[in-house]
Amino acid sequence: MNSQTPQLLADARDAARSILTRCENHTYEEYEEDRWFRRIVEREFEIIGESLNRLARLDPETAGAISQLRRIVNFRNRIIHGYDAIDDATVWGVVADYLPALLSEIDAAIQTPPSDS
Repeated sequence: MNSQTPQLLADARDAARSILTRCENHTYEEYEEDRWFRRIVEREFEIIGESLNRLARLDPETAGAISQLRRIVNFRNRIIHGYDAIDDATVWGVVADYLPALLSEIDAAIQTPPSDS
């Protein structure tokens, strides 16, 4: 395990938890109508994607525990570089349909002791 791995996983975990907490008890319509709400969620996804991208470069073994890592990084890139074409429904769908599973994988990676290799 790379020395930066615990912090990168913690950053991704904290951002994922932040999104889920912020979106809890809110509707898609509220998300769509509130620019600051959307920006907060998008920024947290940027952090998730960047931390996992760094993880992939620094600790490929641990990164392998994140099943959709490449898709997450690509999603981050779309948010950053395609800021003017972000589809709110897609972002909300990722929150609802994929983020809980990602958080579970991150939590499992955090709990996995480093290998001796």
